[in-house]
Amino acid sequence: MISRRHVLAGAIAAPALLKASRGQAAQTLKISHQFPGGTIDQGDFRDRLCRKFAQEIAKRTNGALVAEVYPNSSLMKTNAQFSAMRKGALDMSLYPMPYAGGELPELNIGLMPCLVSSYSQGAAWKNSDIGREMTKFLADKGIIMVSWIWQAGGCATRANKLVGPEDAKGQKVRGGSREMDMMFKQAGAAVVSMPSNETYAAMQTGAADAVVTSSTSLISFRLEELSKHLTTGHGKSYWFMCEPLMMSKAIFDALPKDQQNAIMEIGASLESFGTNAAKADDEEVVKVYKAKGVTIDDLDDASLAKWRDIARDTAWKDYAGKSETTARFMKLAEAVAEKNA
Repeated sequence: MISRRHVLAGAIAAPALLKASRGQAAQTLKISHQFPGGTIDQGDFRDRLCRKFAQEIAKRTNGALVAEVYPNSSLMKTNAQFSAMRKGALDMSLYPMPYAGGELPELNIGLMPCLVSSYSQGAAWKNSDIGREMTKFLADKGIIMVSWIWQAGGCATRANKLVGPEDAKGQKVRGGSREMDMMFKQAGAAVVSMPSNETYAAMQTGAADAVVTSSTSLISFRLEELSKHLTTGHGKSYWFMCEPLMMSKAIFDALPKDQQNAIMEIGASLESFGTNAAKADDEEVVKVYKAKGVTIDDLDDASLAKWRDIARDTAWKDYAGKSETTARFMKLAEAVAEKNA
């Protein structure tokens, strides 16, 4: 519970909050994420999605349930957010799924190289067996999936291009997940690990020669300022990450049913916004990098096939061999890829 003063300090529509304050104090959901902050209309779309959620939940509940958005890991460090949600210490986060892979290795499938190759394949997960099983798996671990969001990614490099596997040798590459790192390592790269909000410093200091991340992060973290070459996620990519809006099940379960329904309905309604914004950033990143004089390449079918062969023999095989659960997840995900090829 929060006081009227704190309600008015939030980033939600004031009239709804004032209505709630005349009765009982509103309950506040804190939404944390690692991405740069903006407004509901401008900035990183992942921040905007959280703000849109906050606006809608206040409206739908007449101010009984409100939300505050904490961008740029300002509430807590990036890697602490998933565990905090599981414990009920954080209400919500827009969180890259494979960042939780150290805690729950099954979630590394959320950034499995070459497994998801289009937005339509990613979108198909939610209502396929893989999505239903992952939703149940996460609920059992204390997490509710509110919005399913997928993003394509590309690769920014400080000097030499990184398009096909033959370009990887000797480069220090940030891939974004254990499985991505396995693929790059097999191709001859040295791998480095960090959240995307630390990639600018890594490229600036030379700790990383190449950063593979979503088109949105390639823009938001201003990596064009340090880059000589960009391999886009436009059209084709070996990098598709699941970055859902998640919620603590302990917090969710404590809410009245009408508020639970509102959360899930709003979450589902924002998925099309997330997909369209991610696609728009796949186009925008090219414009941003070209304006800085960065050399641009797209992945062709031949290069993508080479990466897939490496991924299948390393990351896919390793992940599927970890447990019965990972083997089943991999099989179900491959079925979606085959059906939506």
